[in-house]
Amino acid sequence: MTSIITNVAAMTALQTLQQTNSMLEDTQNKISTGYRVSEAKDNAAYWSIATTMRSDNSAMSAIIDSLGIGAAIVDTGYTALSSAKDVLSEIKAKLTTATSDGVDRTKIQGEIDALKEQLQTISDSASFSGQNWLSNTDASANKQIISSLSRGSDGTLSVGSIAIDISDIRMYSAGSGLMDKNIDVDKYAIAAGTATVESSAIDFAAADDKISFSVSQNDTAYRTVEITQQTLADAGLSDTVIRSNNDLKAVYEQALADAGIDGVDVVIDGSGNLSFTSLETFNIRAGATSGTSSIAVADMGLPSSDMTASATGSYSVSVENLDITSATSDEVQAYIKVVDEALSQVTSAAASLGAVQNRVDMQQDFVSKLMDTVDQGVGTLVDADMTEESTRLKALQTQQQLGVQALSIANSSSQAIMQLFQN
Repeated sequence: MTSIITNVAAMTALQTLQQTNSMLEDTQNKISTGYRVSEAKDNAAYWSIATTMRSDNSAMSAIIDSLGIGAAIVDTGYTALSSAKDVLSEIKAKLTTATSDGVDRTKIQGEIDALKEQLQTISDSASFSGQNWLSNTDASANKQIISSLSRGSDGTLSVGSIAIDISDIRMYSAGSGLMDKNIDVDKYAIAAGTATVESSAIDFAAADDKISFSVSQNDTAYRTVEITQQTLADAGLSDTVIRSNNDLKAVYEQALADAGIDGVDVVIDGSGNLSFTSLETFNIRAGATSGTSSIAVADMGLPSSDMTASATGSYSVSVENLDITSATSDEVQAYIKVVDEALSQVTSAAASLGAVQNRVDMQQDFVSKLMDTVDQGVGTLVDADMTEESTRLKALQTQQQLGVQALSIANSSSQAIMQLFQN
C-alpha cells in the first residue's frame, strides 16, 4: 500500500542513515583521541583497569625519582669510603716508617694527625640532600630507599623499599664508628726456656754445626728456622761464638728473617729467659741439633717440646686516638694492625654500599621496563587500531553518502503519486 501519510521507505532510509552517522561519529572520535575506550561508557571494565594502571604508572615514575635520590646518597657514601681507604693506607705507611730506627716520630705523628683530620673531613662532607650516612649527625641507623609499587589481587596498594643498616659503615658514631671505635690487638707469647750463653758461651766451631726449629703463624704451614756459622756471621758476630744474650738475640732475629718469618719478636731478659712474642697466633716445634760440636738445644734456650703461644694481653686503640710519640716498638706494630683492621672494615663497608649500588641500578632498570610493560598492556586494552579505524571511516563515509541518496529517493516517491491526480 502506498501512503502519503506514512513513508515507510523514507523512515527506513532515515534510520539507516542515523545509524551510519552514529558509527561514523564513533569512529571519528576513536581516530581523533587514539583510544577505542576513552570513557567509561565505551567499556566500563577496560576503562576502570586502564585508569587504575595509569595511576599506578604515574606513581612508579616517582619511584624512579626516589631510586635516583637513593643512588646518589649511596654513591656519595661509597666515594667517601673509597677516599677514606686511601687515607688509611697513607697512615699505615707512616706507621711502618715509624718502626725504623732513628726516625723523628714527632714529625710522623704530625703527618698522621693531618691524615686523621682528613678522615674527619671526608666523613663530614659525605652528605647528599641532607643525608650523611657516615657521620653520627644522622641519628637513625636504619635507612630505606623506596624501590617498588605493587597492587594485590584485592586492590590493596603496597610500597616496597630497600632496607639499609648503616651502623657498620659509619666512620664516626660516638665511639662505635669505623674510625672512633677501639680495635683490640691481642698479644701472644711463648716462654721458650733459659739460655746459658753468658755463663757458658756456645761455639759453632764446626762448619756442619746447626740448630733448627720450626714456626707456624696463624695455623699456616711450618717454616724451618736454621742457625749455622753463616747465620752468626750475618748477625754481625765477630766469630763463631755466642757469648751474650745480645748476641743470641741478634742470631735468632737473623735466623727468623732468613726463614721469611715476620712479626715474631725475640725477648731475652737479664736472667737469660728466652721468649718469642707476636701480635698473631703462632706455634713452635721443638728444636733439634746436628753437627760435630753437638751443641745442646737447651743451652740456646729453645724448648724441648712443641709449644703453642698463649694470649698475654692486648692493645686497644682507635684510629682517631693513634699517637706514636711515646709508643714502644710493640705498640707501633700493634697500631699498624689496628689501621690494617680499620682498612679491612672500611673495605667491607664500601663493598656493602657497592652491593646496594648494584641493587639500586637493577631496580631502576626493572621499574623502567615495568612501566613500559604496563603502558603496553594498557594500550592493548584501550588503544584504537588506527589502520582498522581509518578503513572503517572510509567505508562509513561511503555508506553515509549512499544513505543520503537512498533517503532522497524514498522522499521523492511521494512526488510520483501526485502525477496520478493530474489530468
